[in-house]
Amino acid sequence: MKSFRLQDHLDEIHAAYPAYRRRPTIGITANYSDGDACLRDRYYRQITDAGGTPVLIPPIADKDVILNTLEQIDGLLLTGGGDYNPQWAGEEPSPKLHGINAERDLPELLITRLAYHRQIPMLGICRGIQTLAMALDGEVDQDISEARASKQECEVIGTPVKHSQDAARNEATHSVTVVPDSILSQLYPQSSTFLVNSFHHQAVRHPGKRFRVTATAPDGVIEAIESSEQKAITGVQWHPEWLGKDGLPLFRWLVEEADCFMRAKQLHQQMLTIDTHVDTPMFFPQDIHFEQRDSRILVDLHKMTEGRQDAVFMVSYLPQPKLGENFADKVDLSTHLPLGGLRGAPSPTDSTDFTDYPLSFSHSHLAQRDPLSPHAYADLIFDKIETIVTANKDYLALARTPDELVTNKRAGKKSIVLGIENGLAIEDDLTRLQHFKNRGVAYITLCHNGDNAICDSARGSHTHHGVSPFGEQVIREMNRLGIMVDLSHGGEQSFYDALDISSKPIVCSHSNCKALCDVPRNLTDDQLRALAAKGGVAHTTLYHGFLRKDGEATILDAIAHLEHAISIMGIDHVGIGTDFDGDGGVPGCADASEVIQFTMQLLRRRYSPEDIEKIWGGNWLRVWQNNL
Repeated sequence: MKSFRLQDHLDEIHAAYPAYRRRPTIGITANYSDGDACLRDRYYRQITDAGGTPVLIPPIADKDVILNTLEQIDGLLLTGGGDYNPQWAGEEPSPKLHGINAERDLPELLITRLAYHRQIPMLGICRGIQTLAMALDGEVDQDISEARASKQECEVIGTPVKHSQDAARNEATHSVTVVPDSILSQLYPQSSTFLVNSFHHQAVRHPGKRFRVTATAPDGVIEAIESSEQKAITGVQWHPEWLGKDGLPLFRWLVEEADCFMRAKQLHQQMLTIDTHVDTPMFFPQDIHFEQRDSRILVDLHKMTEGRQDAVFMVSYLPQPKLGENFADKVDLSTHLPLGGLRGAPSPTDSTDFTDYPLSFSHSHLAQRDPLSPHAYADLIFDKIETIVTANKDYLALARTPDELVTNKRAGKKSIVLGIENGLAIEDDLTRLQHFKNRGVAYITLCHNGDNAICDSARGSHTHHGVSPFGEQVIREMNRLGIMVDLSHGGEQSFYDALDISSKPIVCSHSNCKALCDVPRNLTDDQLRALAAKGGVAHTTLYHGFLRKDGEATILDAIAHLEHAISIMGIDHVGIGTDFDGDGGVPGCADASEVIQFTMQLLRRRYSPEDIEKIWGGNWLRVWQNNL
């Protein structure tokens, strides 16, 4: 019998501890009609049945409201409703356009794009799939029949299907065909074709590069899309909220992905997440705005915050001159940018093969001839980093030790740690190591794409057949000063020589596995074993050319390299060094805003929180501390 005593219901809630189990919170966009924010009960009931906690999101375009809402939710459900104003797509209204809902347009476009930046799982339904397309660079037809007539495709794609049924909403009226290896094919494995309901006259014309089509109607109309970037985003044209148990799998998918995202956020709040190699400083001379979401760089304050990332090791990258070249020949003195060293430049810094070119490794002449010497260039980059940190001191700080990383996180600040990519920076002068240590440099990558005075490169000419006698002095002095030795880019003999010489564990800040992608820069299984035996770490990088030799690499390839390294070295010797802004970045983890996607992939593979913490910096911090 129903009780009307409030205390009876409170006693039931408090009968055990804890009183509740945390369930992912799903924000549901509300419709707007006659001055009311309203929502069909089917949406929130399906979310509840799927195990989520539904909350209604009113159509308000206030940025603080939207951003605070996104901080509180774990998943986003974009609901059905009226047409979009075609002006958002730069189009004039068709005579067949139905009623637009101007109150919803801007709030939903904003929240969708911002949720995308924050990696929040999303499900779009009817208008919701069109929201995904409109917000994320796809295209929507204002009217299906008009679009078909204008394209004159009826004979090619079959007889038109009625897409706005008169039947009851829970009645399925037409079929959709689902592509294999898609979210829908996993949720509905019984058949590649099944029946759905339909209440729309618009449809996605083109999903854009961020999505792929995963279901179509018999007349070719797009009925479903999903992320082409391994993200938890999908949209359907039909209304699964009306289909009861048949529609429930989509809501369960959203809640499960939201649960994964929720757990990833909790982990990032508790642990340090460290990217051990980014080349972002190469862009700083271009008047980069680190405090803005600057499209010219892959790492900035907004992206680090969206990806819930705590720290990056920013390197001063020095291009290696060839024999007969001066260092200044490799740098644009008007901008202080490395020539051919920027993303999209004709000569990508990591992919160029220099094995047929003898390289200059004696630099004693450079100070006399070059208006900007290597060590001065490195200092220039560090000066620019410090300027950016000072300008954003409320949110950003330098870190010189592992303890300072922890201190910065507790203060709510992101950390930048300094590194040098190419020992050319010391110009044959051991005393400059002390100078760079005083500046806060945590590691030096001994060489880059070409032999230098210290050692041979993986893409060099075997000048020294490993580490040179001078290089041995460099390594020993780095050990003494507490600067980590980084052997990414080093040749195989240089690698083994450095392991023998160094009294401290060494690192490979951004190197992958040769067993999976046979290129000179990657590490053999024997190298991985030797590195682990000496207590070092190898960090998986996201440079596509080191992930696979053919086809487009994605985050799944990076996971494969990480897991291969784990299988050879063990969980205590791996990590992540993305090489963002040095041509690093792949679909699924394309910039700093997406690093939490890596955590979600690990959670899906049932890695423990302790192991994920090791991967995201725990192992690296151990090595760094052992070097100090």
